[in-house]
Amino acid sequence: MGVKKQYRSLGITLGILGVILFSTKAVLVKLAYRYEVDTLELLLFRMLFSVPFYIIILLFIQGKKKQVPTQTDMLWIVLFGVLGYYMASYFDFLGLNYIKAGLERIILFVYPTIVVVLGFVLFKERISRPQAIAIGITYIGVLITFWSEVDFAGNKTLWGGFLVLLSAITYASYLVGSGWLIPKYGVLRFTCYAMIVSTICVILHYSFNGDWNLWNFPLEVYVYGILMAIISTLIPSFLVSESIKRLGASNFSILGSLGPVSTIILAYVFLGEQLSYIQLLGMFVVIGGVTYLSLKRKSRKKV
Repeated sequence: MGVKKQYRSLGITLGILGVILFSTKAVLVKLAYRYEVDTLELLLFRMLFSVPFYIIILLFIQGKKKQVPTQTDMLWIVLFGVLGYYMASYFDFLGLNYIKAGLERIILFVYPTIVVVLGFVLFKERISRPQAIAIGITYIGVLITFWSEVDFAGNKTLWGGFLVLLSAITYASYLVGSGWLIPKYGVLRFTCYAMIVSTICVILHYSFNGDWNLWNFPLEVYVYGILMAIISTLIPSFLVSESIKRLGASNFSILGSLGPVSTIILAYVFLGEQLSYIQLLGMFVVIGGVTYLSLKRKSRKKV
């Protein structure tokens, strides 16, 4: 019993650290945008600087124990690689052109409620009354958070918020899918597969839409790209995958409550961003909704 508790406790610790490191991404993106780098170029830097590590790790793993995915599983891996690290990242990077880093993280935080909705849509899992209440509370909090921003910034904020919401939907889809593939192939192998797939997608996207003028930016752009690759992508991707393995996708999503808070603190320190009292209230309403969801889910499992 003690070993199992220690196993889950380490999963919680890894998940919290992963969430905090992931939350640095929005701040680094906003810092890089100050140098007029394009969204797709910045995403390409992030992937190109990180994918060599994933390839090396995958080759090392394959050398120790040969395991080739079946054709069906490979299709699922490709799908979730596209959703989790390509589409989710691209929508998120686009949205950060229009909204604050703190607001971005608040919207992304609704993904646990999206996990519940996807469970209903894909697996016919019934949405209980407490879950419906939690979803309602969460989205009321998002509306409160954005109300003053929409009055001030107009449709650009709405558009940016919508793009980040699409990111949350695709990320939730990734979490739901990875929950059963990770135990089958292992944390490292699955994460490497997903990241390599997403990098290929970004390169293909840039091949059609980019101008291949990648090496004329200020040094700071490449530094931020490397930091995003290592601090905001490589390390937290393995931490989160290991946490999902130990806790499950639903339990891991509870830890995301630290994301908005840590991003807002980092954005205040490094970007000078400030949220109004109304927006902070909205943030706590969102966190309250997700916390209510997690508590009701736990109580239902104990019954």
